[in-house]
This record gives sequence, structure tokens and C-alpha cells, in this order.
Amino acid sequence: MSDSLPGDEFWALIRPYTGAVSQVQRTARGFSSDLTALVECDTGSFFVKAVANRPGGRRESIIRERQINPTVVPISPELLWCAESDEWIVLGFVAVSGRLSVLGPGSDDLPAVVALLNRIGAVPLPDMAQGWTETRWDRHTGDEAEALLFRGDALLYTDINPSNLLIGAQDSWAVDWAWPTRGAAFIDPACLVVQLVAAGHTAEVAESWAAHCPAWVNAEPRAVDAFAAATVRMYRQFAQRKPGSWLEAMAAAAEEWTALRGVTL
Repeated sequence: MSDSLPGDEFWALIRPYTGAVSQVQRTARGFSSDLTALVECDTGSFFVKAVANRPGGRRESIIRERQINPTVVPISPELLWCAESDEWIVLGFVAVSGRLSVLGPGSDDLPAVVALLNRIGAVPLPDMAQGWTETRWDRHTGDEAEALLFRGDALLYTDINPSNLLIGAQDSWAVDWAWPTRGAAFIDPACLVVQLVAAGHTAEVAESWAAHCPAWVNAEPRAVDAFAAATVRMYRQFAQRKPGSWLEAMAAAAEEWTALRGVTL
């Protein structure tokens, strides 16, 4: 994500929805987008997310986010408009008043975070997501039989981290639905476990928070074990590509989790 703002053609593209723009405040998150910003304009305030309109994963992800939004409102802020040209795809969302969640021990945000995951877990899988099979962990499994344990008919969010779970005075939101998929319902609570361990919880305490999710309670232990092992392998591989990055902490958190579960890698 570049620190510079797009050129005049970008603002001309969204002007039918915004009118004159008076202020642009880039957000700290949004590393997979070319622009994420709060925009003040003639027609109000919007959270704007944009990527270059080029073939590839980022274009596919923003289109998927546009498609899933009606299904996940009000868990996610509502998408109000979309603008597309040969150069850009731009989404304009309702601007909500929320702060980044705190996942560390003793945080008052944890009940709201668990409630968000349960709200997501209660959303029926929409028809458009039937072909969005979750496969990102497959290549990190021991064999094909383990990968099959991750299949299911739940709508998965998966991008669980403090930046994407916003806490407001009266409500909370899961933002950045860049890659929703279809898979086993326990995967979202399992992703939360790794985030909680990385935030300073013991693996046992992290699992106790996940136990507030029906999807976790109903999961097959062998499926969770296989997912934990695959998560370790995935973060180890990512960390090797970016030494010294936050990915090393995630790998260590996943390793602590597998140790609790007695999983041999």
C-alpha cells in the first residue's frame, strides 16, 4: 500500500457518489489494498477501499467482498456504492465509529469479540459462496484426508485480528471481508485461538474463550488437531520468507497451541 493518494482520475471516478471531497484520512490497516481511508465529502462520510483493476488475487478479493456484503450486514458495515473503471475498483462503506479491539489478557473486549464470531457463525451460507471452498490450509496438512476435515458448509471469515474486529460504544463489527470462504465451522474460532495466544494468553485460556462458540464445541478434536498442525506449518513457511516479522510470533503462538493439544508435527 502506497502512502501517496491516487491521482485526479480516481477522485473523478467516485465523485458521483461523494461530490467534492474535503478530507481524506488514510487508515493504518489495509495492507492488501491500494487505498483504505475515511473520506469526508459533500454527501457525508465513507470508508473507502480501493485496488488497482488488474487481474489477480486483490481484484478477486475486492469483488468477493462486494458480493458478500449484503449477507453479512450488520456484522460488517454496509456497502453503499461501488465504482469501477479500467484503472480502479472502489468500494464505499458506511463509516462506523469504532476502535481496534484489544485481545490481550484482561481485555474487556473479549466477550464482544466472541459474540462477533458467533454472529458470523449464525449467518447461513449464501448461494454465491457455494463454490468458495476453503483450501488455504490444505497444502500444509499431512495428507488429503486431513484437508477434508476442513470442509464444511459454514460461511467463514478467517481474517481474525485486532485490526479487523472493531469495538464501538453500542455495537461491534467485523470489517475487511476480503476472502470469505466455505468450510468447517470451527475454523473461525480456531483462528481466534491463535490470535489470543499471540496476544499473551496461554493456549488453555485461549481455548476456553473459543469454547463459548458452538462451532468450537461441536468440532471433531482430530479436525482441530489437524488444523492446529497445519497452522504451525503455514506460519513457519511465511515467517521464513519474512524473517523478523510478526509472522514469527504467530508461528510461536501456533506451536504453543499444538503443544497444549499434544499434536506431533
